[in-house]
Amino acid sequence: MRPRLLVSLFTVVTVVPALTIAAVTTAVAHARSPQAGGTLTARVFATREGLVGWQTANGHAITNRDWFAALPSWRGLSDKGEGDRSVRVCHEGNNRCVFLPVWDVGPWNTMDDYWAEERHSWDDLPRGKPEAQAAYEDGYHKGKDESGRKVSNPAGIDIADGAFWDGLGLDRNDWVDVTFLWTGEGDRGTVDTPKGEPLRVRSGPRLGAALRGGAAEHAQVPIRCQVRGDKVDGTVRSTDLWDRVGEGIYVSHAYIEVDDDFKAHKC
Repeated sequence: MRPRLLVSLFTVVTVVPALTIAAVTTAVAHARSPQAGGTLTARVFATREGLVGWQTANGHAITNRDWFAALPSWRGLSDKGEGDRSVRVCHEGNNRCVFLPVWDVGPWNTMDDYWAEERHSWDDLPRGKPEAQAAYEDGYHKGKDESGRKVSNPAGIDIADGAFWDGLGLDRNDWVDVTFLWTGEGDRGTVDTPKGEPLRVRSGPRLGAALRGGAAEHAQVPIRCQVRGDKVDGTVRSTDLWDRVGEGIYVSHAYIEVDDDFKAHKC
């Protein structure tokens, strides 16, 4: 688990009860067709990380209601305070998404880069299917992880407490859609917020638009295009530009750092 201070920015949403693992796994596609630029999105089981007070694999001290993700391979890890490996995690049940830097290694395995076109380990599994999921569902590797432990759930990602509870509005482990942003092309920016607070993700380019999740500080977000909306005085600039970072979701460009050669495209 990984918590962080920003309860005030988010209201935890009541979630439709999750389906049982057995019911969901029979219907889940392991990986969806790559998006534009080859970006991979996979349907995986997410667990809450917790572990407040511990350190992540990159040395980050886990705080209350923190915001980051863990993936089961060192190849998916960003350096402390960086977000070159970032994921978009969306929950279909309540239509919310979070953008998180990958700062820890797990769950279950440490060499399972299941998002890679050429996997480091378990290369007989299809791209987008975690080894733990195959072990749990199909008895792969005799139902065990790389350390010989019996796999008791199909988890392919851990999510820190703040992102889990406040961003996604989850109250239990569940299936999510994870987009591995570094696997594709396209413009991306980096979130820079005051005091490390998550940036609100909204349904439109307005401060009053419905809250649809959040983006952690240091996380990268894909910038598909930009549209004008409410003006915001942010940590990076004052602007009325908003970035579309997914289907029907936006963040204010006032909090997004971009490269000098970035060229905005109108939506």
